Order: sequence, then structure tokens, then C-alpha cells
Amino acid sequence: MGGRGTATGGYEQAVREGAAAGQRHVDGQARAVVGHADGYEEQAYYRPLWIEEPARRRRLPDPVRTSAVRAVLIIAVTLIQAVIAFLSTLAESWLAFPMVLSSVASTVVATWAALDVWVTRQVWNQRNGVVSEPSSTARTLRRERRRARRQARATEHAQERIRRQGGTGQLSHP
Repeated sequence: MGGRGTATGGYEQAVREGAAAGQRHVDGQARAVVGHADGYEEQAYYRPLWIEEPARRRRLPDPVRTSAVRAVLIIAVTLIQAVIAFLSTLAESWLAFPMVLSSVASTVVATWAALDVWVTRQVWNQRNGVVSEPSSTARTLRRERRRARRQARATEHAQERIRRQGGTGQLSHP
């Protein structure tokens, strides 16, 4: 069998799946066999260009991803400034001094942005819990919140049912 990402592996898997779904191959093209009351009819079946595979890692949470994108952009600008400062220093340009000063400031901001990614990730894990840990306190909190919401909904539905019945079934009216 071909490994992950090989054309033969995906094709062989598609052929196996196609054979199981009532398809046959004619001249290298897959054909679907469809049954009717008076007989069988062949229809062209086109295998997909690629087969979806599940992601190896989970997607980063939105706040962490936004802070990571922000940090990457800031670090990229900082590196560009540092290169310009270095080249303008070699060329003995008047732009060298302001670029060195702005590069130093940008380095501080870039460090802050990298720390922001780390802090945002820690805060998100602390608030939402680590999924892989069974004794997570966040999971217990979510379960309690879900139970409270369910109870509130059940109470609201009961009150709505009483209102729809015109008050019948109530022991006393307010």
C-alpha cells in the first residue's frame, strides 16, 4: 500500500472503496453500477482529486492564533528594520541612526508580542481547561454551567406551558 500523500495509496484506497460501493473500472475510469427494475445501468464515477485526512494537531484557539499572527508580523517588521539599519550603517547614511533607534524599540515590542502569545495561551488553557486532563476543573465548571442552563430552560418551558394553558393547573395565581 502507498503511504500518506502518495498518489498510488489514495488511488488504491479509492478503488477499494469504489469496489465496495458497487463500482467497476472500465478503461481506467471508474463506473458506478446503478440497479433499476428492468436491469443495470452504468454511470461515470469521478474519483476526487484528493482525499481529506484529519488534522494531526488541533487548531489553536482564536485568541492565541490572533496574538501569534500579531507577533509574527511585528517580528517580521523588526527584522526588516534591523536589516535596513545595518545596511544604512554600512553605507554611512543619515538614516542609520534613526533606524537603529527604531530597531531597538521594535525589538522591545517584538519581545512583548512573543510574551503576549505565551501569556494568552496560558490564560486560555486556564480558563477553558486542558481537554486531555480528566480531572480538569474547567470541565467541572462547564458541566455545572450546562446543568444550570438546562434547569433554567426546563423552568422556562414549564412557565410557558402554564401560561399557554391559561393558568389551569396552577394551585394559586399571583
